[in-house]
Amino acid sequence: MRRRILGGTGISVSDHALGAMMLGTTNTDHDDCVRIIHRALDAGINLVDTADVYGNGINEEVVGRALKGRRDEVVLATKASLPMGEDPNQRGNSRRWLTRALDDSLRRLGTDHVDLYQLHRPDPHTDIDESLAALSDFVRAGKVRAVGTSTFPAELQVEAQWTAERRGHVRPRTEQPPYSMLARGVEGALLPTAQRYGLGVLVWGPLSAGWLSGRIRSAEDIDLSAGRTAIERHKFDVSLPHNARKLEAVRALAQLAEEAGLELRHMAVAFVRSHPAVTSVLLGPRTMEHLDSLLTGTEVTLSADVLDRIDEIVPPGTDVNPDDFYYTAPALADASLRRR
Repeated sequence: MRRRILGGTGISVSDHALGAMMLGTTNTDHDDCVRIIHRALDAGINLVDTADVYGNGINEEVVGRALKGRRDEVVLATKASLPMGEDPNQRGNSRRWLTRALDDSLRRLGTDHVDLYQLHRPDPHTDIDESLAALSDFVRAGKVRAVGTSTFPAELQVEAQWTAERRGHVRPRTEQPPYSMLARGVEGALLPTAQRYGLGVLVWGPLSAGWLSGRIRSAEDIDLSAGRTAIERHKFDVSLPHNARKLEAVRALAQLAEEAGLELRHMAVAFVRSHPAVTSVLLGPRTMEHLDSLLTGTEVTLSADVLDRIDEIVPPGTDVNPDDFYYTAPALADASLRRR
């Protein structure tokens, strides 16, 4: 497993990381989840990423249990911002909520500090100066080693960097965006902005929610059972134009992988890892089988010819489904912000 420096922090991280979201949530066998985490660490992965909202804290508890006796060998990252209850004050990036959220995360993780604390989403109701001031206090108190963001568009990254410089705050050192062969919108502005400010980039969703796992070749391979949420149906229903285009792209990418002698999932992970802005790729396994199937491809690299062919199938900077960035600007989501 190769190592890279995380956003100028001096912290060395593996170029593949463990995104633990499925563990303790979709996979409810906690003993199995602990074994999966240990398998990842034994394979050379040293960065483990979680969040308070995953299973409403259950995921952090499982990660904390797995790291007992191994905490010092792990770069531990967690996130806060998304709702943790019905109370409007149990979410967002205010000092009031972040202070409580961090203490709750530390308790669940069974540690006195996290190596990376990330704002999970932008909060239009909180001044970024307020959020960065709170994060800076966490660093000075020794509860956090470095701070970052997740799913922040390029313009908010610039605002955060400038605010930190002008107000004397600890500045965000990382960004965690979605990125895959089907969701390339971050290539236009976000990844270049991250490079400009020296941010470490931890990308999630390299398999595009399973579209690039190798299991989907036709509409019949997609499960749209009643158990699917409305959001999941919107992202998988091939009667919708953007998903029909996605299925067409998946077929072409699968054919390319076969011609190159690669597993599609390995090509997908190697593609995002090949971008010079990317520090580490989050692997999000649900089972030991999933993890092992991804670990077998960690040494895969793509030739210039294969990268060029991928560009022909999904042009650079293109999100086949525009919703795959998982963030909608407030001015687009709230009509009152567009009308007098």
